[in-house]
Amino acid sequence: MIGSGDFRHTRAPAGRFGFNEGGGPISHRVTKHIDFCYGHRLLNYEGKCRHLHGHNGKVEVEVVSNHLDHRGMVVDFGDINKVIKTWIDAELDHKMLLHRKDPLVAVLQQHRQPCYLMDANPTAENIAKVIFDYAHAQGLQVAEVRLWETPNSFASYGRPAPG
Repeated sequence: MIGSGDFRHTRAPAGRFGFNEGGGPISHRVTKHIDFCYGHRLLNYEGKCRHLHGHNGKVEVEVVSNHLDHRGMVVDFGDINKVIKTWIDAELDHKMLLHRKDPLVAVLQQHRQPCYLMDANPTAENIAKVIFDYAHAQGLQVAEVRLWETPNSFASYGRPAPG
């Protein structure tokens, strides 16, 4: 009966639920939003981002699973916070994210300014990858990390859902 709220005996149209148009499985995804502040500058760059400056960044960590756990969850949002937000707060928040070969590193460290040193230029793309790699190393099935550098611009790093 329509409107009864009892969907146990209804069938979804073929191709609508559980499989995408190509016939592959659809995964469950959850996304956690984490705010943090950081400064950086880009080496070998001619634009204004070559100068020290800061951002109120927003990270979105998307975790994926083809199956839900015993609670009916991909992962508890609190668990993402314990792993990722705790690490971001300790390692990236209110720090200068710089390439380890940046000549300003020595000066900033001499003045006890907190820095997070990267092997690559600290672009939004590379910062998203650093966060992705950390989350993955901690056992989260991360599909994608998006770093919003401004309210209108983000970079992402990710992999396809597990098979």
